[in-house]
Amino acid sequence: MKVALFIPCFIDSFFPEVGIATLELLERLGCDVDYPLDQTCCGQPMGNSGCEKEAAATEALFVRNFSGYDYIVSPSGSCVHHVRDHLTAAPRSSETKAVRANTYELVEFLHDVLKVDSFPWASFPHKVGLHNSCGTLRALRTASMSEVKEPPFSKPLALLSKVEGIEFVKPERPDECCGFGGTFCVSEEPVSARMGQDKVRDHNQAGAEYIVSADSSCLMHQKGCSDRLGLGLKFIHIAQILNGARS
Repeated sequence: MKVALFIPCFIDSFFPEVGIATLELLERLGCDVDYPLDQTCCGQPMGNSGCEKEAAATEALFVRNFSGYDYIVSPSGSCVHHVRDHLTAAPRSSETKAVRANTYELVEFLHDVLKVDSFPWASFPHKVGLHNSCGTLRALRTASMSEVKEPPFSKPLALLSKVEGIEFVKPERPDECCGFGGTFCVSEEPVSARMGQDKVRDHNQAGAEYIVSADSSCLMHQKGCSDRLGLGLKFIHIAQILNGARS
């Protein structure tokens, strides 16, 4: 199985440890992983801002970089959501169609494709609150939505429950947006900040030591809110826990 690793620009710049953990985890699980060196942004910031035409060259480059792989895997739900559902500025070629169809967020790849049933090297003896980003929850559907009457399920919890020592705590409003939203946190800064403060207070009151998510962008936003409120919460990407991080 030939897997291309797609590391979003913000992870490359601010959270390289998340990219490293993703690579190490995929290799532990037997994947033949390649990292296309010419990869850049997938075009999501421009697409989210309504600048579809301006994203055309970036999206076309993404298709050239990731064509020909069995799977493209990324530790970012929001970027995968853009590639799969909104990569519309690139030429509508068979290569573009294949890249969009073969791009997976890490959790769904582990759960749905590899069907991983154990992480014997992983132990995380901490109280953890799970944050499902809006992209993973409502677009990629890695978990059931509390606002919809449907049978409950959670792919990230199914994976994390296989980690030794982990203890889950649940906030009162588990599916509420944290307020990051990419360009939303710039254009609507006061609203975004208040949403983030509400989110981290909810996790803190539930007793979480760590907040874990498949989206570093949401964690980055929440960490800023938590630090400003002096809550002392810690933040970690799910790839790091599944790869064996202890703290």
